[in-house]
Amino acid sequence: MKLSSLTLLASLVLGVLISGATKPNIIIIYADDVGYGDLSAYGAGAIDTPSLDKLATNGVRFTAAYASASTCTPSRYSLLTGEYPFRNEKAQILPGNAPLIIDPAKPTIPSVLKTVGYKTALVGKWHLGLGSATEPLDWNQEISPGPKQLGFDYSFHMAATGDRVPTVYIENGHIVGLDKNDPIEVSYQAQVGNQPTGLSHPHLLRNQADEQHAKTIVDRTSRIGWMDGGEDALWTDEEMPDDFLAKALDFITENKDEPFFMFYAMHENHVPRVPHPRFLGSTSLGVRGDAVVQLDWGVGRVMETSRNSA
Repeated sequence: MKLSSLTLLASLVLGVLISGATKPNIIIIYADDVGYGDLSAYGAGAIDTPSLDKLATNGVRFTAAYASASTCTPSRYSLLTGEYPFRNEKAQILPGNAPLIIDPAKPTIPSVLKTVGYKTALVGKWHLGLGSATEPLDWNQEISPGPKQLGFDYSFHMAATGDRVPTVYIENGHIVGLDKNDPIEVSYQAQVGNQPTGLSHPHLLRNQADEQHAKTIVDRTSRIGWMDGGEDALWTDEEMPDDFLAKALDFITENKDEPFFMFYAMHENHVPRVPHPRFLGSTSLGVRGDAVVQLDWGVGRVMETSRNSA
């Protein structure tokens, strides 16, 4: 029988708690498209990352570490399940309307921690699929299965990535701000509705579209896939990091008196890379460098709030 790393984690957690040790709060900060060369702690000269540098100084800095996968979906799959992604053929980069690829019967980090009294949360990027593979997902109803069925008590997240539709937030299985009279429709096979696309209306874009990112335009950026409806629920790219950060800080503050686990999946450095205006020009490297500075600032806020809530 194969013993996964998550099974080992469960055994270690249970062993620590049985011994009477204090349950530590656990925050996993998972950042898209950030390499070690982007952090000043690892020698980046054009980007200043004081918050991440402080973590490196006061913690452990890895100089010979390996990832289970170099891309998004499979690496997240491995992190949460403790299983190599090649053991699940569906653990590949997913479209935005893919069904959930983690079996709810499989143990995950949050489901294991819940068994020993932890409050659990997901905030940020998801990209592991939503809904069942046996029937089409209706975005206008409760979205299930999803994070809740994998052990997260609370979730505030996007469906997939910032460059994929649907471009909406999902909180505890429901699209935030959705007007039932303006239902959402999503497709990755053919255009739905009559919304402008990057090919039909390139003059509406602030970011140049390539062949892949040339479907429905949302917030002046064309995306992968087509969507229609849900006008009141659409996000604003510049505000996304602040929206996720606010939810993360609220969770930390509201649960400071009980052990908690939060999977904080940051998205700043993933395309389309639209930093908040207050971070534009922070580096000489354009929006990619500015996005790393914004990410570092967010990490600093999480650190500060965690200290004040201790």
